Amino acid sequence: MGLQAQLISFYTLVRREFMRIIKIWPETLLPSVITMGLYFVIFGTVMGARIGNMGDIQYTAYIVPGLVMMALVSSAFINVMFSFYISKFQRNIEEMLTSPMSNHVILLGYMCGGIIRGMLVASIVLLVSLFFTDVIIYNWHLTLLVAICTAALLSLCGFINGVFAKSFDQLSLVPMFVLTPLTYFGGVFYSVELLPPFWQSATYFNPIFYMVSGFRYGMLGIADVAIEYVLAVLIMAIIILYSLCMWLLNKGTGVKS
Repeated sequence: MGLQAQLISFYTLVRREFMRIIKIWPETLLPSVITMGLYFVIFGTVMGARIGNMGDIQYTAYIVPGLVMMALVSSAFINVMFSFYISKFQRNIEEMLTSPMSNHVILLGYMCGGIIRGMLVASIVLLVSLFFTDVIIYNWHLTLLVAICTAALLSLCGFINGVFAKSFDQLSLVPMFVLTPLTYFGGVFYSVELLPPFWQSATYFNPIFYMVSGFRYGMLGIADVAIEYVLAVLIMAIIILYSLCMWLLNKGTGVKS
């Protein structure tokens, strides 16, 4: 299968993912926006008035990067997880695996679907935040880079979850018991400097913390971790997880009986 045919296959898969997101937008885009809007009302408006500032930053503005990143993380993860599992459930993933399509094309197609949904939701949440506080982006390039890397990484995590899930009930286990706690303890609503020494050390083992910190630096110019270290962690994690996903795909784990 030539390069042009592979590109056509890639475009077709990405277009399918994009159209699925748009056609069922009340399920793919709206819930995260409503949830983040409630967070802005409760934490930003109500509690923010009592907390005041985080350093030199108004508290409502301080939590904007964290809430945008929270929406992006969950959306990218869930999109690939459900999409790949449904392909397994409907048995059409087997058709792709037996076709001349490269496994890299298949993985990148699902990955791009997760990135698209994550970036769409993040953009909408960022627009919603304008109703609660003024948002001035410190560095657009770094903000986009961290957002895309985070969406790519969580898309790969969602792919792995979709590979190993054997029922619809199992799909919710990782988001509920792993992703949600890591997100809440990832510095979305606070600075790690406010934690006791033990919990500060524990936070550095939380991958979501680096995503939130890097995104906050891109938006506000402040961070708990150096941006170079954040980017290094994200890129290394993407390379490792991409290799793992390719190995699982080549092996046929969760697909071939």
